[in-house]
Amino acid sequence: MIDELYDIERMAYRDSPVHRLDARVKIIICFACIIAVVAFPYSTQVYLFGGVMFLFFLCLWAFSRLPPQVYLKRFLMVLPFGFFIIFFQIFFENPRYSSFNAILDLPFGIHVFAESVEFATILGVKFLVCISFIILLSSSTKMQDLLDGAGRLGLPPEFALVLGMMIRYLFVFASMFNKVKSALETRCFDIFDSSLPYTYRLRQMSYTIGSVFIRSFEQGERTYVSMLCRGYGKASHIFLAKKPLRPVEWVLLVAAFVFIVTASVGTYLLT
Repeated sequence: MIDELYDIERMAYRDSPVHRLDARVKIIICFACIIAVVAFPYSTQVYLFGGVMFLFFLCLWAFSRLPPQVYLKRFLMVLPFGFFIIFFQIFFENPRYSSFNAILDLPFGIHVFAESVEFATILGVKFLVCISFIILLSSSTKMQDLLDGAGRLGLPPEFALVLGMMIRYLFVFASMFNKVKSALETRCFDIFDSSLPYTYRLRQMSYTIGSVFIRSFEQGERTYVSMLCRGYGKASHIFLAKKPLRPVEWVLLVAAFVFIVTASVGTYLLT
């Protein structure tokens, strides 16, 4: 997981038409797609609309020149969090339907309903498209650019400052963790080594986690004192210079909005 953090930022430093876009354009387009998919009525029409939006995502991914393995790897990492929520929908009577037909009877009075399976697949399509656009945004935009773009779009300065500190500390925490991990490996300690007693491995990992948090706390204290010495106060916020969008970015933004609205309205009326 720690190594994946560095991989996400490493991919964002690549060069492509999507990477060179202003962060505000990418944020607006991705959020517009997500809102359109989430707001679309829960019906079988979602299959067609979701397919259209996923094709739009594939086009953007192709222009980003990122390998498909990156998308698959990150999607599989997120999949367990949404899979269980979607999967368990098939066992409950969804209030969106008035009648239910059991297609499978299981022990302990558990039934699988056709209507619930339909709702689960609709939810799965929405989940797939939304997560895909989030992966695209995080893979093609640097974390600091995301923060600056959000600030220029109106994110409150207090939130921007807190998020900026969190982003910086993610990598500080990752660096500390890697140092501790290297120290353990140098001493030939492996938590998955079955030849070592289970209690000993658990105790060593507890010490390790505690050490990482203590180091993080100490680093936080040093950083806060340094900030106070440099004039940090309640009115402090991240400075954002004015950065107008290029004409090409305006054209792309308008075209994306027209496509999203046309696809959603057209899909709803044609089916």
